[in-house]
Amino acid sequence: MKIECLPVGWLRANCYVLWDEESGECAVIDPGGNPEIILGFLKEHGLHCDRILLTHAHDDHSKGVYGVIEGTSAKVCMHRGDVGLTVRRTGLCFQEPADTIFLTEGDEIPVGALTVRVLETPGHTPGGLCFLCEDALFSGDTLFKGSTGRADLGGDFDTELRSLKKLALLEGDYRVFPGHSSPTTLQAERESNPYMLRGMELPDA
Repeated sequence: MKIECLPVGWLRANCYVLWDEESGECAVIDPGGNPEIILGFLKEHGLHCDRILLTHAHDDHSKGVYGVIEGTSAKVCMHRGDVGLTVRRTGLCFQEPADTIFLTEGDEIPVGALTVRVLETPGHTPGGLCFLCEDALFSGDTLFKGSTGRADLGGDFDTELRSLKKLALLEGDYRVFPGHSSPTTLQAERESNPYMLRGMELPDA
């Protein structure tokens, strides 16, 4: 398994390319802009992409979707909860392609010999997702190093805290690849992230 982070878009959000080295099959996670950079990377490394995975539909994570589709014919995979999501204050709304694949908890997405598992983690947006693959957790804007995504752009903070608790309760440790800022580990966030610690104090639903 190989992972490359490509900062893209007006906020330099983290777009990730996840690929199986043996087959060259890959998934692009959160193409928030600069599709030419993403496509150039795929071409340089001889990668084939047939899935675009969205942790959520905010503009800084989805603006490059159509450019990547034009260069790869990949299909978008997202949660139905973000369909028609309009970002408060900006009015921006992502229009999903007609052939979008809608994901739910526990779905598995093959990427060559790799398997990406879907976790529903709403809060930052109604349809927030995280993706697990081997020892990697792609956390979108649900979990940052020492922080979490804001919930006032169409989300709900209490729901986000419960999603952080869900991540904290995963067995073992993971490398965490967030939607913004630098990587971390799940264990480090369990120990010191004030939002995750607050979520862990919540009673079971």
